[in-house]
Amino acid sequence: MVTSYQIGDILRLKKAHPCGSFLWEVYRLGADIGLHCKGCGRRVLLPRHQLLRRVRQVMARQGGVEGGKGETDSIDTP
Repeated sequence: MVTSYQIGDILRLKKAHPCGSFLWEVYRLGADIGLHCKGCGRRVLLPRHQLLRRVRQVMARQGGVEGGKGETDSIDTP
């Protein structure tokens, strides 16, 4: 399991938020981790040790491979 997170990561927690969503986006890092509910927009701060117990899965990583530096568009020049 990933124990370090980046701003912009999408996390799936074990229990649903009262709005029904399981997905949260990391918006703040430190001793407390700031989370933004993807369902209703609510923002909460959780101590790092509580978040580590509650995370089920990292759905998307902010620093993932999304059109990396190796990809270029081919341009035909006369």
